[in-house]
Amino acid sequence: MIYRWNYEALTTQQKKQKDELAKKLGISPVLCQLLIQRGISSSEDAYKFFHPSLRDLHDPFLLPDMDKAIRRIEKALGQKQRILIYGDYDVDGTTAVALVYKFLRKFTTNLDYYIPDRYDEGYGISEQGIDYAEETGVKLIIALDCGIKAVEKVAYAKAKGIDFIIGDHHMPDDILPDAVAVIDAKRTDSIYPYEHLSGCGVGFKLVQALAQNNKIDFSEITDLLDLVAVSVASDIVPITGENRILTYYGLKQINSNPSIGLKGIIEICGLTYKSITVNDIIFKIGPRINASGRMMKGKEAVDLLLANTIEDARQKSANIDHYNDDRRELDKRITDEAIQFIDDTVDMAKKKSLVIYDETWHKGVIGIVASRLTEKYLRPAVVLTKSQGLITGSARSVMGFDVYKAIEACKDILENFGGHTYAAGLSLKEENLAEFKSRFEALSLEMIAPEMMKPQIYIDAELTFKEINSKFISDLAGFAPFGPENLNPIFVTWDVRDYGTSKPVGKDNVHLKLEMIDKTTSIPVNGIAFRQSAYYEMVNSGQPFDICYTLEENVHNGKTNIQLYVKDIDTGQLSDSH
Repeated sequence: MIYRWNYEALTTQQKKQKDELAKKLGISPVLCQLLIQRGISSSEDAYKFFHPSLRDLHDPFLLPDMDKAIRRIEKALGQKQRILIYGDYDVDGTTAVALVYKFLRKFTTNLDYYIPDRYDEGYGISEQGIDYAEETGVKLIIALDCGIKAVEKVAYAKAKGIDFIIGDHHMPDDILPDAVAVIDAKRTDSIYPYEHLSGCGVGFKLVQALAQNNKIDFSEITDLLDLVAVSVASDIVPITGENRILTYYGLKQINSNPSIGLKGIIEICGLTYKSITVNDIIFKIGPRINASGRMMKGKEAVDLLLANTIEDARQKSANIDHYNDDRRELDKRITDEAIQFIDDTVDMAKKKSLVIYDETWHKGVIGIVASRLTEKYLRPAVVLTKSQGLITGSARSVMGFDVYKAIEACKDILENFGGHTYAAGLSLKEENLAEFKSRFEALSLEMIAPEMMKPQIYIDAELTFKEINSKFISDLAGFAPFGPENLNPIFVTWDVRDYGTSKPVGKDNVHLKLEMIDKTTSIPVNGIAFRQSAYYEMVNSGQPFDICYTLEENVHNGKTNIQLYVKDIDTGQLSDSH
């Protein structure tokens, strides 16, 4: 394990700011240190951080081409032109389509939506989708969470008299599609203050601009924020700035009055009586929405999100839950096959990345498989299969290696590619596979340092058990919602001892239930160390050890307790490395 320290870099000025914040805010200096680490150094900025406000959302018309998009949509509405909302088949795309459709259906019935089939059409804008638009009399397509590279497809639509508005959040190429509007904060000419919106977030900004331009009160669109929160959490975009505000209020909506479709998913996940968090979306709600596009048709997810009755939502949620069960079985089988193949044929001592291919693997789960391989082998993984005559696949990466740029460096031998720093997709001809493998491995050998292939824990602050109390936990909760670039802080406590009651628990006793004290208190603190029962003998021996952990409140049998979720237990390396 490699331990990284986020708190050694505080300057003298920052330490002074930390002390001033503690005095003005009346919160622990440790939490003020976390604020400084997040770039928050004044009490005014801290107030905004702890009290996210919808008033702090940016003007949607700062996004490139937003004014053109609004004029074209208003023309379509005024002339009763048929509009098709087109989106990707993942959570981000389907929530984006559902959000914009829900808003526009208040003003027109001449409206439709389209999700491409992952297997027949592949990612992004397809000719089949454009042909469907032509057949159904569509004059305007609004593409969400895709389309930024669809130069040829937009030209194909234009030749048929169909206009395009593209609302995307992926990296654009040098040449943009010839659409009426190309809304993307990552455009090089963008002046928008925040570039990390999800695809659904871009859809919400489109709706916000329409509402603003037509004197519709903002309160009329806040009920759509539940979908934005689901997209932000599922697409693993930073939960900072505008995303944090949107997610904060989206979670409020989910927990107070979710849409009927989401209510169906919440029920099937067993979350009805729970305060739903970002983690619940990532691990329970999001995978079920995703399962529709992975296993069957992504359009079914939109059908569910637009459900008008709870009975309909429950039925559609049950179907999607079955898809998710099938997805899990398939994912496990293919992951096992991939691991067996790697263990049998790959010399990991000589490899800094993995590129594996099997034409029989199911396209819908190879992204998940890539994630599992990256987690297991601590190397970037590209998992490929065959679809529509091309080799197609997904890539996942380790911290510090930009897999999108690595794939982009091979673009001359690729048919298509796209994605983000740590997750990307690509397709190529079979004759280019060997060359791609060679180039990708060469890039990884050059750019990946040995420590990047070891498990790492980033520790945010030191803490004693005496400092952990209900006020500390309450103040810490103000940092939520947690996610990329605003992670749940990891604390370290030194010289901890077993209270004498720690024990292995769980199936096959693989987990370790901890009751501990340190030098500052004789009252035991509860912790759980998942899959770390191997430390039991050391803990039980009475010798001191160090722990790093996150903190949460845990409700059990109606009683609220403070729980330490222990990431790692160490007998000296932690303190030695610091």
